[in-house]
Amino acid sequence: MGVLARSGYEFTPNAEEADVLVVNTCSFIAPAQKESIDTILEMAEYKKFGVAKRLIVAGCLVERFRDQILAQIPEVDAVVGTGEIENILAAVEGELRTDAAGAAALPSYLYHDLTPRILSTPKHAAYIKIAEGCDHPCTFCIIPQLRGKFRSRRFESVVREAENFAAAGVREVTLIGQDTTSYGEDLGLRDGLALLLERLAGVEGLQWVRSLYCYPNRVTQRLLDTIAAHPRIAKYMDMPLQHASRNVLARMKRGSNGDAFLQLLGRIRRTIPGVALRTSFIVGFPGETEADFRELCDFVKAAEFDWMGVFPYSDVDNASSFALDLKVEEETIAERQRRLMAIQQKISARKLRRFQGRRVTALVEGPSKDTPLVWEARIEGMAPEIDGKLYLNDIEVAGSTISARLGDVITAEITETHEYDMVGRVVEILDVPRPVAEQVSASAPVQRVLTGAALRILA
Repeated sequence: MGVLARSGYEFTPNAEEADVLVVNTCSFIAPAQKESIDTILEMAEYKKFGVAKRLIVAGCLVERFRDQILAQIPEVDAVVGTGEIENILAAVEGELRTDAAGAAALPSYLYHDLTPRILSTPKHAAYIKIAEGCDHPCTFCIIPQLRGKFRSRRFESVVREAENFAAAGVREVTLIGQDTTSYGEDLGLRDGLALLLERLAGVEGLQWVRSLYCYPNRVTQRLLDTIAAHPRIAKYMDMPLQHASRNVLARMKRGSNGDAFLQLLGRIRRTIPGVALRTSFIVGFPGETEADFRELCDFVKAAEFDWMGVFPYSDVDNASSFALDLKVEEETIAERQRRLMAIQQKISARKLRRFQGRRVTALVEGPSKDTPLVWEARIEGMAPEIDGKLYLNDIEVAGSTISARLGDVITAEITETHEYDMVGRVVEILDVPRPVAEQVSASAPVQRVLTGAALRILA
């Protein structure tokens, strides 16, 4: 988006208005592949019967099925893989080769602070990718094939991007990567994520800095001490554990076991009082017995995570787990997902009840997509998009004509709690955001581009 905007293109959320259609795809699991393909075919119809002149397919699906996309969907004019971001302009302008000889090698692309970028998130929050690719051998995962080897961004490049965001009015940055806890290892940094968080904790204007996707055996005491020590670092850890059974974890090539995880969780909570913990699990992995699943259920009850996602195992033909025996029936997988989430629902409801009647600091997200009658906000223990929400049923500050606005930091009093969400009212506005800088318009002729993702994230 940034590359195209710099060259004078503008974006539209309406496919029928676009001169060029760009579909950014996912290929991680079978449902994502299907949604990607369905979206490409939908956009192909707009090209055949609308004003669109070009259809570009980008992202992970290209890394897996480059030749098939070009051969089987003739409406597609060009493909851009995850390691070819800089080719998007040539693709849009019809100058990119599309034959097999032009196929990309293993992805090596890594953006930096000078790469043009447009936020697709609300203007008060931004993601910063600190690394790309992965070196872990997890048997269920094809990210190394789609994204290449693990490679970290330069330390100062990440810091400058965060500083630029803060200067533009962004209140929260979320650090992401396939494994953020490995950040800096390839650059010779020890405890690179802890060093980076410590530096970002000093960036004025930011309310919260959080990181996602911590690998459990890479969580060091230095990292925990750093999170505990700095007010701007969100007291929040997202650590996908995938399972608790030693048997299943061994077949996943992740190692460890539930008892070791409980010890780690205890150390995290002792070091960071009040920390919110999130994890995710895969159920129905090949070889998962009923005993393995019961072990996982017992672990979830003991661990008491604040937030949890449960994903049904999905066979992907070029993942190592595809060749494993003892496959679990789809009906059994769905039932296990339901049972595990039912356990977590009760845990989440109980943990949220402790906020009843309390006053909390929150970041205002804007009008709710669910109902226009309320606004949404998040507390420190809620990551954007994946966790629960704080619904504000009265955004007027009591006794004042000042209203809370998008990006404001507020004090809210919690009046209701539910399984995953809370309801509250604004008590005080603590801080208002500085104006967010608008993108500078280029002087080139304007064409309209629809940039869509298979997960329905539209520019």
